[in-house]
Amino acid sequence: MSQPVLEIRNLNVDYGLGDKAVHAVRDVSLTLHRGEVLGLAGESGSGKSTLAYGLTRLLPPPGVITGGQVIYHPEGGQPYDVLALTDRKLRQFRWAETAIVFQGAMNSLNPVHKISTQLTDVLRAHEPKMSEHTRGARAREMLKLVGISPDRMDAYPHQLSGGMRQRVMIGMALILQPQVVIMDEPTTALDVVMQRQILGQLIELRERLGFSVIFITHDLSLLVEFSNRIAIMYGGRIVEEAPAATIYRDALHPYSAGLLASFPALRGPKRELAGIPGSPPDLAGMPSGCSFHPRCPKAFDPCPTTIPVLGPPADLNSAGRSVACWLHPALEIS
Repeated sequence: MSQPVLEIRNLNVDYGLGDKAVHAVRDVSLTLHRGEVLGLAGESGSGKSTLAYGLTRLLPPPGVITGGQVIYHPEGGQPYDVLALTDRKLRQFRWAETAIVFQGAMNSLNPVHKISTQLTDVLRAHEPKMSEHTRGARAREMLKLVGISPDRMDAYPHQLSGGMRQRVMIGMALILQPQVVIMDEPTTALDVVMQRQILGQLIELRERLGFSVIFITHDLSLLVEFSNRIAIMYGGRIVEEAPAATIYRDALHPYSAGLLASFPALRGPKRELAGIPGSPPDLAGMPSGCSFHPRCPKAFDPCPTTIPVLGPPADLNSAGRSVACWLHPALEIS
């Protein structure tokens, strides 16, 4: 997992222009390594989905990328900036190199087309020389791979359960064997049993096919179980990044600790759940200093006035983790 497949460098995304622009993603840098599952967690409105749509250039108007780079490292090829691609090359990049599984499968699938048509359309667009017979065979193979019987090829989306529709979306994302799969809260509308089934199957597919995953969710318990690393977003910024087990055992940022305290422990004695008081900040009117300080139980003098830098904590010898918190100032400003 040492080789990067996708590097997000100082990405900034706004909604609107001029003085009234809302800064939804602020100077975010992340690296996804080959074969890795990188979890991205945070409350609604923290900028998770905007980050995903920004790095794939799928932002709806009035979303605008105002700065940064997204460097993709193709297997056996030269790295390039996704944000600098022409429209033609961008169409080739999407689905073939990077695919997205959206949150609502029923809204993402066309209700008037059969599953077979929607799966083979991806192949028809990216591999036009492939025969119809081969396309059909690939689609049936992919359905079988995600746990759906190939005899459901001629079904319409409304004839499938929510879990089956989400599996179809995963199959559609993987049919061209991309190197990166972005999953934007793909199990939010499903019950917990179906969530675990689909995520377990996703991990099995990742091990078999070797793709990397950016998994976006507000449910930190899922990420602790299925991710290699976790990045926590708040107010459009990354506030903590570390291996999943490290964050679970010892979260440094009070916001990360608050998210962990918001779901029941998987094992061990029962404990009272504690939510995070207050509400996420209004991105159009962010508080000064650390954006979490109005809700933070540990806020002190520098928090309301100065934004902490994301970096390795100077007071701990902890490799592979970064935090933006005045409780653990980064090495760069120590």
